[in-house]
Amino acid sequence: MIEEKLKELGITLPEPLKPVGAYTTALKVGNLLFLSGILPFREGKLLRKGKVDKNVSIKEASEEALQVVLNALAIVKDYIGNLDKIRQCVKVTGYIASSESFTEHPKVLNPASELLMKIFGENGKHCRVAVGVYSLPLDAVVEMDFIFELKK
Repeated sequence: MIEEKLKELGITLPEPLKPVGAYTTALKVGNLLFLSGILPFREGKLLRKGKVDKNVSIKEASEEALQVVLNALAIVKDYIGNLDKIRQCVKVTGYIASSESFTEHPKVLNPASELLMKIFGENGKHCRVAVGVYSLPLDAVVEMDFIFELKK
């Protein structure tokens, strides 16, 4: 069902990212699946670096957030085998590297949240935090983590 929805939306998931340090990309606790912070890698590299409101536009940062969602779903599929096992996207936390005067962090994450709702319908609605930070690993523009509820 979810795989069909992805095809309908013209979405192909990338290869799942592997951890680059002493952590796991996903951890299941009860029926919750926690994902570590995910960067917007595409084919093994970051296409943009920098800060929103300095050298990256809100639109460009939103594209990075969309890539993070695809990376997250690839990790989930790799971990649980089938995206139809997701009951609900519970929470998304987004960290946006930005200038100190930037205050429109939610605008960066809105397209990513909307994509989750397109894919999962009502079960894509989630709680969210959008936080501005001075820097992110590898000078990434966006980093996000997720909590998904899995079906029993």
